[in-house]
Amino acid sequence: MKDKYFKIISLYSFFLFNENLIVEFKNKLLNIDNNNDLTGLLIIANEGINGTICATENVIEIVLDLIKRYSGPNELNLKVSFSNKKVFKKLKIKIKKEIVTMGVPEINPSQNAGTYIDSASWNQLIKDENTIVIDTRNHYEVSIGSFKKSINPNTRNFSEFPKWVDNNLEKYLGDEKSKNIAMFCTGGIRCEKATSLLKNKGYKNIYHLKGGILKYLEETSRRESLFEGECYVFDKRVAVDHELNKGSYSICHACGMPISIEDQKKDEYREGIQCHFCVNQFSDEDRKRFEERQKQINKAKMKKEIIYKD
Repeated sequence: MKDKYFKIISLYSFFLFNENLIVEFKNKLLNIDNNNDLTGLLIIANEGINGTICATENVIEIVLDLIKRYSGPNELNLKVSFSNKKVFKKLKIKIKKEIVTMGVPEINPSQNAGTYIDSASWNQLIKDENTIVIDTRNHYEVSIGSFKKSINPNTRNFSEFPKWVDNNLEKYLGDEKSKNIAMFCTGGIRCEKATSLLKNKGYKNIYHLKGGILKYLEETSRRESLFEGECYVFDKRVAVDHELNKGSYSICHACGMPISIEDQKKDEYREGIQCHFCVNQFSDEDRKRFEERQKQINKAKMKKEIIYKD
């Protein structure tokens, strides 16, 4: 890892975050950004903090020290990876009602959530015939990689998950109410909140993967891994492979869907304009705008290459 300059930290923590302290915390973060090359996206709410930051290692430590002053003894659920390029353009800090939007105000993950399962024990749990495994991520994330035999709720966003539970979970449980329910997501935050939802509804034997897929990939050898494909991440890398290096996917800049190298060879694909997912989604006028935008992007790339050669 010594040749990689930027450290990337994904984190989240559920704790009671006072509104006045949120504003104070945001201002202190912005002050760090003014004096250092800090990029990323952090979401702050009364229920805690969630996000990913990217910077040199010394700056990351400054930010983590600041966060710990506000989160107290609550675990930050850190996941670490590295890159020789910045994976965000700038620092964004968003203050919202929830650090991950589910839209169910009566639940409280900091006080009532499922049982953590670490990476070392996860394989054994999901291999158990008495366990159903649920991927709590969005459909496009699931499409590029997931755990073997996991259930895909096929949701467009996390706020659709409660409805999926109401309409579908009983079908998978059947009459076996003693079944284990194991859930996972990218970094652990969505599946933790999902366990709180299920416990609030009275379900038992609820488990979630501690640190999510990213921690699992960090701690599990490829030989022992039950994760297939790549893991979608919400930054410029698009996806990471089992070694947490940038994967093979890119983004369709028209619809935002992850697209593979094979997808880019399809007849429908036109860089920056459309892919096979959105070929019938936009008007001719939209495509003209996308085409013009792509021309500007290509011109900017050419200028950079010329400057670099000179």
